[in-house]
Amino acid sequence: MGINNKISAGNSYFITLTIVEWIDIFTRPVYKQIMVDSMNHCIRNKGLHVYCWCLMTNHLHLIAGTEEKDNLSDILRDFKKYTSKAIIKAIREIPESRQNWLLNIFWYSGKNNRKIKYYKVWQNGNEAKEIFSVDFLDQKKEYIHNNPVRAEIVANPENYLYSSARDYAGEKGLVEVEIV
Repeated sequence: MGINNKISAGNSYFITLTIVEWIDIFTRPVYKQIMVDSMNHCIRNKGLHVYCWCLMTNHLHLIAGTEEKDNLSDILRDFKKYTSKAIIKAIREIPESRQNWLLNIFWYSGKNNRKIKYYKVWQNGNEAKEIFSVDFLDQKKEYIHNNPVRAEIVANPENYLYSSARDYAGEKGLVEVEIV
């Protein structure tokens, strides 16, 4: 069961998107690149504003928002739909030692859902908490950037390539973030 929080246009949110069964799909560069390219597409073409992000092995954290005219829920829905299809396509086409296992789990996760044709990659809903203060923003930003440190992937947040910590440390990151 997923989480559905009320998301209002024009506000910023701490958002977590999670892969079904917490599968570690983002261990291969090809799947990570799908996420980076998709976020940048949403920024350039759909009105998404990303202030902070970190892609872990099985989930994505964002601090993001939109202008009043854009619907963040719709952007997230489209983002998840597109990335689901792109990830499944990549699993099928690129040599992947876990190919059958991954496809079976994603198929099984969606088999009883009438809205899903073949595969379900993302958990239902979006865990979204509205950014209501500067302190809350700073707390969530620190949490997001230190996620790979807590997971013992890197010693310092800015050393993790798939995060906006690089941008906040003065380096150019992979996603077009807006520093806050």
